[in-house]
Amino acid sequence: MGAGTTHGFRPGPRLIDLANALGEDPALPRDALAALLVAHGEAPGDVTEDGFDERDAAALRAAVARLRARVLAEPDTDRAARALNALLEECGARPRLSRHDGHAWHLHVDRADDAGWADWFTASSAHALARLLSERGRVAWGVCAADGCARVFLDDGPGTRRRYCSPACASRARVAAHRRRRREQPPAGS
Repeated sequence: MGAGTTHGFRPGPRLIDLANALGEDPALPRDALAALLVAHGEAPGDVTEDGFDERDAAALRAAVARLRARVLAEPDTDRAARALNALLEECGARPRLSRHDGHAWHLHVDRADDAGWADWFTASSAHALARLLSERGRVAWGVCAADGCARVFLDDGPGTRRRYCSPACASRARVAAHRRRRREQPPAGS
């Protein structure tokens, strides 16, 4: 778990992708979860049925749902920080470099190399979000503000806080607001 790649290990985007996939399908099959993990740097051999079974998948689904509810949906910085601290403490998070199963050296923040998938995922995701919060001094993620969209996102750029998961949702929201304002304007000459 936690394989480093030549492009670096990015647990924040991995959390967002899994949270959005599970937001669309809370019962996402084990194979689809495994494919998402591989897309984020896990070795395909680590997520076979032998190393990542249905029980692991169920625990991972629950961990993602918990992170989404307790942290990703929390707009208040102080409450988010307290939730992250509680998750890190619960997982016994202690940063350490690890090189296991033929992987390059990479950062782990879980109890040990044999920690379960859910424990590993929760610890590394909480650590990534805690780093973002400390770097920005505020919550740097959120739930899309567009009507009908519940996707989560990372606000990983400088400047104004991001409110939408994508340019498409931002554009739809602007168009809807413009149309609403036009409907509410009194007719010319009244």
